[in-house]
Amino acid sequence: MDYKEQLEKDRVLADQKIKELGELNDLVNRFYEVDREILQLSSCDFAMGESFTQSEDWRARFFEVRRKFRQLEIREIFKGPYDKRSAVLGFYPGAGGEDAGDWTKMLFSMYSKYAERQGWRVNVLDDNPNRVTTEVRGEYAYGYLKGEAGVHRLVRTSPFSAKQLRHTSFALVEVLPDLPELEESKFQIPEGDLKFEFFRSSGPGGQNVNKVETAVRVIHIPTGLTTSSQVERSQVANREKALKVLKAKLFDLMEKQKVKELGELRTKVKPEWGSQIRSYVLNPYKLVKDHRTEVETSNVDRVLEGDLEMFIEAEVEWGNKKV
Repeated sequence: MDYKEQLEKDRVLADQKIKELGELNDLVNRFYEVDREILQLSSCDFAMGESFTQSEDWRARFFEVRRKFRQLEIREIFKGPYDKRSAVLGFYPGAGGEDAGDWTKMLFSMYSKYAERQGWRVNVLDDNPNRVTTEVRGEYAYGYLKGEAGVHRLVRTSPFSAKQLRHTSFALVEVLPDLPELEESKFQIPEGDLKFEFFRSSGPGGQNVNKVETAVRVIHIPTGLTTSSQVERSQVANREKALKVLKAKLFDLMEKQKVKELGELRTKVKPEWGSQIRSYVLNPYKLVKDHRTEVETSNVDRVLEGDLEMFIEAEVEWGNKKV
C-alpha cells in the first residue's frame, strides 16, 4: 500500500470515528433530556396534585416523554455492525400473477410512507414490473428494517378478477445494509464474474436520460444475482450505484451461507419464498398478523399507510431475544 492509499484509508477511518463520537454525544444528550423531562413531570405532579395528573396537558407530556424513552430503549438494542446505517430495500413479486405485481407496489408504498414518518429519505434506484429497488437513507434505517425481510402474504378480493374472486398473492421484501466505504473498498469482485447491460431509463430525469442508455444492470455470473440502477443521470454513476447494491447482496448472501470468501459462492441463487412472516387479510375480514411475534391489528388501512411501528418494534425485541 503506497502513501496516498494509506492516507485515504486513515481519512475514512478518522471520519468514521468522528461520526461515532457525534452519535455517542447525541445519545447522551437524549438521555439527559428524557431524565430532565421525567423530573419535571414528577415535580408538577407533586406540586399540583391529582388534578394535574388527570389533565390533558399532563397526558400529552407523559406520552411524549414515553415516546422519547422508547426510542432510546430501542436504539440500545441495535448492536449489529450495520444497524446504524442506511438500508437498501428490494420488492419482488412471488406467486399470484397480476395481483402479486400490484402487491409488490403496495408494499413499496407502505415502506416508503413508514420511512417518511421516520424522517428518512427514499430514493428509487430501479422500478420496473418485476421489481422495485430503493435506498432508505437515515440513521438506524437498517436496524429498524432488517427484520422486515421475508415473504409477505396478501389476501383480498382481486381487482383483476372480473368475478370478484378472493385471491392470495405473495411478495418478497429484501433488506440490505448500506456498506461502509471502508468495507466496500475491500470487497473486490473479479471483472470476469460480472456482466453489464445498458438500457434506457424509464423514469424521470429529462430528455437526455430517457433517450440515451444511461441505466445499468449488473449480473454476478457465479450466483445469478442481479441489480439495476437508473436513478442517476450518467451511465458511470448508475454503474457505481448498481455495483454498490450488488456488493451488499453478495455480502448478505455470504453472511447467510456462512462463507468467508466470495469465490465460495458458486451455486446459482434461486428465490426461496418459504413461509410468510406476515399476513395482510383484507377479505373476508380485516387483519394484519405477524407470524413470528403474534402481534396483530384489524386496522389494515393504517398499516398500509405506513403505520408499522407496533410490528417493527415487536420484531426488534423478538430478534434481540433470539441472539
